[in-house]
This record gives sequence, C-alpha cells and structure tokens, in this order.
Amino acid sequence: MVDAKGGRPDYGNWVSTRLLYIFGGIGIVILGLSFLFAIAFIGAGLFLLVFAYFAYARYRFSPRGGDIQAKIRELVLANLDWDGEGQVIDIGCGNAPLAILLAQKYPNAQVTGIDYWGGQWEYSKEVCEQNAASEGVADRVTFQKASASKLPFDDATFGAAVSNLVFHEVKDASDKRDVIKEALRVVKPGGKYAFQDLFGFKQVYGDIGALLETIRSWGIDSVEYIDTHNSTFIPRALRLPFMIGTIGILYGTK
Repeated sequence: MVDAKGGRPDYGNWVSTRLLYIFGGIGIVILGLSFLFAIAFIGAGLFLLVFAYFAYARYRFSPRGGDIQAKIRELVLANLDWDGEGQVIDIGCGNAPLAILLAQKYPNAQVTGIDYWGGQWEYSKEVCEQNAASEGVADRVTFQKASASKLPFDDATFGAAVSNLVFHEVKDASDKRDVIKEALRVVKPGGKYAFQDLFGFKQVYGDIGALLETIRSWGIDSVEYIDTHNSTFIPRALRLPFMIGTIGILYGTK
C-alpha cells in the first residue's frame, strides 16, 4: 500500500498500527520485568501472542496479504441491487474505498461519503479527497463529517445507501438498531440498501430473526440477510467473534 500523496490510494487497515504498538509495547515491558519476577513471563507471553495475532490480521487485510479487506467490501456492492442512477450514500466511509467503488461501478451516480473520522482510526476527510482524486472520481464524490446516528440529510434523499462494518462502532447510539433505522430514513421509498456489519453478534443486535422482523415493522418493503463471515476467502483465524466472525449483510428495498 502506497500513501495517497504518492499518487496511489491509501485505504488504511482495520487493524491500526496504534493497536499493534499498544500490545507489542506492553508485552516487551512485561517481558523485561520477567527477569525480576518470573511470573511476569506469562503476562508477557499473552500480550505478545495478541500482538502476533493482530499483526497477522493486519497483514491478511492488506494488499500484500490477500487484500481480504477489499474482498469483504466488495460483498456489499455484490448485494446492492441498484440501477446506479441518482444519489448514493456511504455511511462511515473511512478513507473512502467503498465510496470510490460506487463511483467507479456507477458512472451516473453522485456519491456522498460521511464519517466522523478522528479517534482511534487512521482515516481523514483529506485522505478521502486525495484517494478520490487519484482514482479519477473526485468530480462525483463528496465527503462530509457526520455521525451515523444523526445523518444531516432530509428523509428520502438518496436512491441507495451502503455501509461496511461501521454501525457497531457508532459510540453515540446505545441501541445499534437505531443506526440501521437512521440509515434507512435517508433512503427514498423504493430505494436500495446493503449494510454489512457484525449482525451475527447477539450481544449487539440480538437474534437475527428478531432483527429482521423489527426492520420490517418500520415499513421497509423488503429486507434479506446473508451471512458473510464464512466466505471462502476469509481464513479461519479471522473468523473469531471479536474479529470478523459475525459479519453479515442486510440488503433489500425500502
């Protein structure tokens, strides 16, 4: 991966370098203490093991390690049954890979990417704009800072909406089902949507059958669910619940 300033897009990685520094640094410090306290060796081993796991995940998500991150994103568009005419929103766009894919796949579409950026993620509006320019779609993609819990758009603004592994991260929504409802609010009646998230994680979304019934109760025309965590390109080591072992896609027509 080459930085966008060098002319190629920088889409970041779901495992941040900050996370690796934390676990690796703590592990090394505790390992040093193990020379004084033998029991500390166990703690050091645990932290270094976690560091090794996340380092492996970061590698597999990257282009050099199979680009699993990109393949997971592509599942969203594969389940978006949209004609590509009009406006589409990418909710939680990060460094804009999905927004750019939308612009490339649908040459007549106007794409809006929203994200809160900052915090623990290595994403920014500036890098989004650089990426869109480097991919030649800057004239059809715009970016705006906003929370997915309160989108700054009128009802029924967009012909389609997508999101990828974002809803569970929305800090200012205690009930993540409210984030789904807010995303659907800005879609036009008859518009299309495809949202991928940790929908199989019951502690966050509850039973998937009950979730689908709740969405239907909002007056949504159709909603379907597909489990994507068992996609053949995803290694077993990454299918753990705290990684991407509970991902799935909600898709349909409003």
